[in-house]
Amino acid sequence: MTTSARPDATARSDPAQRALRTREAKRATYIAAWLDGTLGLAKVTAGTLVGSAALVADGIHSVSDLVTDGFVLAATHYGRQGPDHDHHYGHGRIETLATLLLGSVLIFVAGGIAWSSLHRLFTGILIDAPGIAVMVLAVIALLSKEALFHYTMRVARRTHSKLLEANAWHSRSDVLSTGVVLVALVGAQFGAGWLDAVAAVIVGLLIGKMGWNLVWESARELVDTALPADAQQNMHQVALDVPGVEGVHDLRTRQSAGQAMVDLHIVVGPRISVSEAHEIGNEVSRRLRKSCAAVTDVTFHIDPEDDHGQGDPSRLPGLPLRPEVEQALAARWSSLTFWPRIEWFRLHYLDDQVSVEVQLDDRQNDIAPADMARELAARAADLPWLGDVEVTRRVR
Repeated sequence: MTTSARPDATARSDPAQRALRTREAKRATYIAAWLDGTLGLAKVTAGTLVGSAALVADGIHSVSDLVTDGFVLAATHYGRQGPDHDHHYGHGRIETLATLLLGSVLIFVAGGIAWSSLHRLFTGILIDAPGIAVMVLAVIALLSKEALFHYTMRVARRTHSKLLEANAWHSRSDVLSTGVVLVALVGAQFGAGWLDAVAAVIVGLLIGKMGWNLVWESARELVDTALPADAQQNMHQVALDVPGVEGVHDLRTRQSAGQAMVDLHIVVGPRISVSEAHEIGNEVSRRLRKSCAAVTDVTFHIDPEDDHGQGDPSRLPGLPLRPEVEQALAARWSSLTFWPRIEWFRLHYLDDQVSVEVQLDDRQNDIAPADMARELAARAADLPWLGDVEVTRRVR
């Protein structure tokens, strides 16, 4: 039995909460876009006026932040929409794809900056002293982007947005690059103009590393990379601790936009009811979500026996289902005197056999249940799939 349990009552799936978190993410991104545009324009203008390639590169970095802010806004809008008829698991992978594009843009920008700066360094082009005003601009930009990083990261963690978190680290990369540029500007102010080109190369490398990190993490998510081994082991133990669970195997995980999906097989008692087994699985699902906030979807398969390592049972020869079983048993048992008193069969598919539990009307108590069971088993001994036969009387 396989079923999927989703957190219907949690904030993560509540449409009102989801809409609130989407608005928070968009507000943080709008603030970032306004700041990136203002700082980018100021840096490029000042860098052009004083001839600082490092400051111009840093300004281009800020402008690239503005472009990626647009990615974030679009992905946040579409990626946080709930499931629909075409996307049964929601639209979270849109955020992942946008993060991948964001990282690619950063790598492209980094390559251009590094190439032009190396050319400037080897051709010996130096800059004059930039002046105090330009250095003050760099300090203001550095402090502003650091504040933006902390604000965006808080919102990202509150809204469970990997993409917004990536954008926060993008802002932190701007802080690092601006710090390098500030050092170069101070050096140029005291006559070491060559520091500007070196700083621009370092900025390019920092941007490229950040872009590569985003591309790598997004690519891992797109190919369904599992959660870390310790997280999986913890989930295995959480499931195993649920009363009624006799074993757990084939636990699999995957990630999507900061959320985690879990599939697992749960071994329960072989003769408990379907409803009890299902409720045990529901409790496993509840405890997994409580133990790991990222888990949003749990699909569990109920096993009446441990079939770990036996492969996909759908690829193996199957046992006969109820219509075929009843037909075969009726052909062999219908001539027995107590056949009309059989009220129902309960079938148990265990150990590659079908065990049969028979319930009789107890108005006649002329034959012991054990004798009836032996007689029934003997009459159907030619059936290769038949296991144990058990007879019970309905108590009136």
